Amino acid sequence: MGGLPSRAVNLAEARARFGDLVDRFLPALERADPLADAVAHDFAALGRKDARALLDRALREGIGAVPEAPRSLRALFAQLDHVPAWVDWAALDRASDVLFRSGFIGGTVLGAKSLVTGYCSPGGNKPLVFTGQLERSNRVGYRIAETCRFVVDVCERGGMRRFGRGFASTVRVRIMHATVRHLIAESGKFDERAWGAPINQHDMAATTMLFSQAYLDGIRAFGFALTPTEVDDFLHLWRYNGWVIGVEPELLPISEDQAHRLADLVACTQGPPDDDARMLVRSFVESPLSAAGDDPKARALARRHVALGYGFTRSLLGEAMADALELPRTATRFVVPGMRQVVGRMESLGRRIPGYDAKLIRAGRRYWDRTIELALAGRIAQFMPPAELEGLLRVA
Repeated sequence: MGGLPSRAVNLAEARARFGDLVDRFLPALERADPLADAVAHDFAALGRKDARALLDRALREGIGAVPEAPRSLRALFAQLDHVPAWVDWAALDRASDVLFRSGFIGGTVLGAKSLVTGYCSPGGNKPLVFTGQLERSNRVGYRIAETCRFVVDVCERGGMRRFGRGFASTVRVRIMHATVRHLIAESGKFDERAWGAPINQHDMAATTMLFSQAYLDGIRAFGFALTPTEVDDFLHLWRYNGWVIGVEPELLPISEDQAHRLADLVACTQGPPDDDARMLVRSFVESPLSAAGDDPKARALARRHVALGYGFTRSLLGEAMADALELPRTATRFVVPGMRQVVGRMESLGRRIPGYDAKLIRAGRRYWDRTIELALAGRIAQFMPPAELEGLLRVA
């Protein structure tokens, strides 16, 4: 297979470990999302305001309420309005408890493991670098809040139903991805021979696993106990989310073993973090400093948050990846092992007590709501595509 992008490395080793899975999965680096890409092309001619109004009306009232919708949008909603026979709504609702029960620890895992791991891919991080969204200090907090809003919307009970908030947020993110691909294609600056298609099927599938399997592994690292049913339900939720966001069904794992095997394949065949990865991670972890302004007390508190963030990230990524990212060795890297012992003891006793989970879920909901409210600072998470590629000049 000589046509793979050069970002795919260690192929001989990968084939020895994973067999023909390599040749079935890695070609996804060159495939995007034709249905959404056609919509992005038509929306570019309509203009951002009118295009967003069409999309919002189709999400709110159904595609039948948008007679002027372009054929591409009708084709997309023909797919979106179909619910695969394998979707189990009860399992999706139960999966909600996994996110909210983990509360603050879940939020830490989402940032320090799920998001940061995505930034580490030297090919997969290029579309984000092109947008420049994490390089602007005044936008980092908002973009992180948008991601938290997306995750909470998806995990709410009923969120992924056709007119649920999670479904709408997912479709908006899908169109945002397609718009970024459209802008990148117009730029003529994206090296597909090196990186593959921008926001390709491989990277979308990997991102879905970061929100699902990597998240589960992360909260386990803090000591949370998960039953087989909870694991299956959470994976099922994100499998359907992946389907709605445009990932090809064959790339979505249906079991924990499959998810781990695909994640191991992705890790084996991508190179080490590059300068862009280090820049993105640094911008993310140090975002509290950007939000603190010039107030001395606020900056002192922000520095403590940054040190804790680096400690959590090093613990959850592992020493080898943390060293490759040049993360500092703060004393807070020992917090996770300490918390694992405490949380583990609480879980072993608490899960036998009626009402234990319900209390954690209520506290977790308050945590997520307050965290998103503070980060948005009165704004609304819109998942609006960028108007231009602000990082293009730096990349070029």
